[in-house]
Formats: sequence, structure tokens, C-alpha cells
Amino acid sequence: MSPILETKRLILRQISLTDRNDMFEMDADHEVHRYIFNQPVKSLQEIDEAIQFIQKQYQENGIARWAVIKKDNMEMIGWCGLKYIDYPLNGRSEIYDLGYRLKRKHWGNGYASEACIATVKYAKEVMNLKKLYATVHPENFGSQNVLKKMGFEIGESFDYEGSPSFFCELDLDKFIF
Repeated sequence: MSPILETKRLILRQISLTDRNDMFEMDADHEVHRYIFNQPVKSLQEIDEAIQFIQKQYQENGIARWAVIKKDNMEMIGWCGLKYIDYPLNGRSEIYDLGYRLKRKHWGNGYASEACIATVKYAKEVMNLKKLYATVHPENFGSQNVLKKMGFEIGESFDYEGSPSFFCELDLDKFIF
């Protein structure tokens, strides 16, 4: 599958069913899901359904989360990208949400920041967006640091489907990398 974005160490491309085992490794990990409803997946069928949902977003919205691939060994280490949200989220809708998730063994290596920066550049330079949004759990300091590094303002707290979250905003006119 063709890359959408490349960085020094990473390739970002559409997620496909060939990614199912790597996604299962990531999404079956309780630590990965600690701050996202704490509901790890239990089957490959759940992963297949998630991939089909993402692929539907590519078709309907032209954008969705992308597979994050390490160039040195071509391992899928997680996903990163934008999700178009057309339903109310903390009083807003028709917004683009930046999100990412990595396998635990790849945490702390700067991959999340690298993939997010490339994605935000794409939002600004290719999609010509003016704002991006993100949600983050109040205790997920690692993800808060990734967002702050890019210039996101950590905003008000709100209830996101029963889980506490901060609603974050990035003015892309102020994003410089």
C-alpha cells in the first residue's frame, strides 16, 4: 500500500486487513487502553470490524487514522491520523480530531510526536484546515505532553462517553514545524 506521509523513521499509510495482527497486539494490551475506556479487544473479529470502520471513513470522509510503520523493519507500531467528527463532541461538530495509539513496546521513543507532527502538517498544508481538536484523559500525562509539544491548548474537562477527558484545540495558523 502506498505511503501517504513519510518522516525520518516512519511511514503513514491507510490501514488494511493485513494490519490485523499488529492491531490486535496493540489493542489487546490493557496498558494501551488504560486511558481509553479500559476495554481492550478480545478477538481478531473485533479488530476486523475496527479496520472495516476505518476503511469506511476513508471512503465517506476522505480521511481516517493511518497505520504507523517503522521504516527500519516495516513493523506496524500503531496508528495516527485525523478523524472527521460530524456528531456533537463537547458542544462542537464537523471537526477533525487528531488521535494516535502505539504498541506499548514503542512508547517513549518519540514515534507519537513524529507521527502527530507529520499529520498536523498534512492537515495544515494539504487539507488547509484552520483548527484541529483532540481529547485526552486527565491522567494521561504522556499524551498531554505530545499535544502540548505541537501547540495544542489543553482545554476544559468534559465527560466523554462516561470517561473524564480534556478537550484540546490547536490553531493551525500558530503551528510551526
